[in-house]
Amino acid sequence: MKRLLQALAAAVALAAAVKTVDEVTGIEGITYEKKFLPGLDFLGAGLLGAGVLAGASIFVRSKSHQPTTKS
Repeated sequence: MKRLLQALAAAVALAAAVKTVDEVTGIEGITYEKKFLPGLDFLGAGLLGAGVLAGASIFVRSKSHQPTTKS
């Protein structure tokens, strides 16, 4: 499972790179296409959201239970 996830991560990371062959010389090269690839921006947004929720949970009071005593 670990290797599958590593291979998938590598495929996602290299998704914008495209191998091309020059028509005149026949030399292979890598060209980069301009397109949106989600990555660190979504990771940062998720961590920021988690931090906001964790910070908000500090200010929420829990219900206090009053112990009842029998006389």
